[in-house]
Amino acid sequence: MKRLTLLRHAKSGWDDPVKRDFDRPLNERGERAAKLMGRFARDQKLTVDLLIASPAVRVIETLNHFLGSYGQSPETAWDRRIYLASSATLLDVVHATPDSVDALLMAGHNPGLEDLILDLVPEDERNTALRDEVETKFPTASLATLEFDVDHWRDIEEASATLLSFTRPRDLDAALGPELY
Repeated sequence: MKRLTLLRHAKSGWDDPVKRDFDRPLNERGERAAKLMGRFARDQKLTVDLLIASPAVRVIETLNHFLGSYGQSPETAWDRRIYLASSATLLDVVHATPDSVDALLMAGHNPGLEDLILDLVPEDERNTALRDEVETKFPTASLATLEFDVDHWRDIEEASATLLSFTRPRDLDAALGPELY
């Protein structure tokens, strides 16, 4: 069995005058959400053998807050391919994961992460409710955990996962839900 947990970066600031999208930092709300999700992962006893992440500033800052609250610092690989990657590219990264890793955490961006979940999780009775929620939106700082009945990461195929969990920051703190105008 292999388990893949996906973490979308927390809310970033559009008001910060950076020149490149890659350099956009988190805003205060994003920092709060990343810390909350780290505590949630700790309380759920999430295990991580390897973390593979986009090196974009907002992902690095998300992980600093997330891991600080999670209380562990797993081995981390920064992979530029994850930055704004498609589902196909993300799956290539997953396929290249060493088989000694049973629990992989990948941190990155949408729409790639959401598309990856929808590609890997079949529309069936095991997954319907959670999959429908992901399909509606995979918000910033959300966590989704998928499980695969395989021994090798390279053997993961489309529609082969069970979606074990999907948690948004607003599920844990309503104040971190959508801003209503």
